[in-house]
Amino acid sequence: MSKLKMARMDIKRSFSAKAGQPTLRIGLLLYPGCMPAGLFAFADLVYAANRRAGVRLFEVVFVAEQAGVVECAHGQSLAAGESIPGANLDAMLVPGFWAESSQQVSDELAINADLIAALAGLQKSVMMWSYCTGVCLLASTGRLNGQKATVTWWLADAMRQRYPKILWQNERTSIVNLRTATASGVNGYLPIAQALIEKYLSVEAYRDLTKLMVLPRPERTHHVFQSMNLIEQSDRLLRKLYAVAEQMPATEVTVHHLARELHISERTLARKVIAATGLSVANYVRRIKLNQASERLILTSVPASAISAELGFSSDSSMRRMFKDLTALTPAEYRQAFGRN
Repeated sequence: MSKLKMARMDIKRSFSAKAGQPTLRIGLLLYPGCMPAGLFAFADLVYAANRRAGVRLFEVVFVAEQAGVVECAHGQSLAAGESIPGANLDAMLVPGFWAESSQQVSDELAINADLIAALAGLQKSVMMWSYCTGVCLLASTGRLNGQKATVTWWLADAMRQRYPKILWQNERTSIVNLRTATASGVNGYLPIAQALIEKYLSVEAYRDLTKLMVLPRPERTHHVFQSMNLIEQSDRLLRKLYAVAEQMPATEVTVHHLARELHISERTLARKVIAATGLSVANYVRRIKLNQASERLILTSVPASAISAELGFSSDSSMRRMFKDLTALTPAEYRQAFGRN
């Protein structure tokens, strides 16, 4: 996975156990050509969480359009114990498939039209989580329309064009809404599993499992923004501040608005931020918004002027000036140096 950045507090609030049903039943989706490695890793994590808790918090079951043997990627034949229509699930995890171009993705979506219809037919109460190219399958069901979502970086532009009703935020590597979750990369199952474990056990329990299982660490970003990844924020207030600032238009990210959203005084917010970062609140949140801009410059071909408008800067020239002041590069130079397209 390229970079693991997630709004941990938002994610944790998005998962909740059903009343009267202590065990969360999660379907691990199998379909022809899917890459099952992440499903096994996810299953290992929730199994370890059950062991750590001493109770069965999670139950996983392999499901498919029809029960039976499914020919997955790399010659792997796996058995799905239940069909999608017959499974009694609380959540479904949709893995990715191997693809190297947007045309291959389009071909896979056409091939899997019946599977997409089956997924779309699930009850709205079933949470739908997807990662890597599996996000394309979930997008095709319509379940992401009107919601924020992310996808593997090289598909960002194609997905924006194909599914304009989805609020794509491809500078983020995972996004969790009330009933859906999307994550980029083949290790995108990890932030979903982390959120579940932290919700049902604790942050400390997940840290124990991280050490025990030697889980992958997030990759570093450009040095100017290295400290901005949310997962690196050890301070709870900074994590909450980061999540709130990301959702606000740049022109509205003021000390007054942030303090109100965080339910603390402006003086307390200013004191804690400078103590934790060495930066004023204004400088720190400016970096948060510019980090969002940098990710979009790296991951998409969206014009800088459009990025400025999407993130709520007062003007394109203002965003460009602040970006160059911080990075010593114009947005165009930055994209040329670090862009992945």
